[in-house]
Amino acid sequence: METLKVSSKSNPNSVAGAMAGVVRQSGSVEVQVVGAGALNQAVKAIAIARGYVAPSGVDLICVPTFADIEIDGESRTAIRLLIEGRDHRSGPTRITVDVRDGGMPLAAAVDDEESVLPIAASVDGPAAAVL
Repeated sequence: METLKVSSKSNPNSVAGAMAGVVRQSGSVEVQVVGAGALNQAVKAIAIARGYVAPSGVDLICVPTFADIEIDGESRTAIRLLIEGRDHRSGPTRITVDVRDGGMPLAAAVDDEESVLPIAASVDGPAAAVL
């Protein structure tokens, strides 16, 4: 996976273009930052990159993690941002629960009325959809 290193002096528009290009090519990119200024520039770049990939039906998801790295022989804590493209044309999954007769769930439909799933319910506990 390609890693982009962003500093506090990085141009957010340039970083956004690089992010969008890598996400279009491989589906994800990792961004590494050290310090608040660098994180600020990276977050701005993510916001800009979302605008670059949105017309093609892609949304960006960011997963931050910490990483211990070494710079000039000194141990530092970096933040790594995993940026992944997600096809947002399909939208979120919707679950509809059919409740009748005293509030007992009978069936659940996922996304549409045709894929109805039975509900498993116990007398002692709450109902749960069997997915």
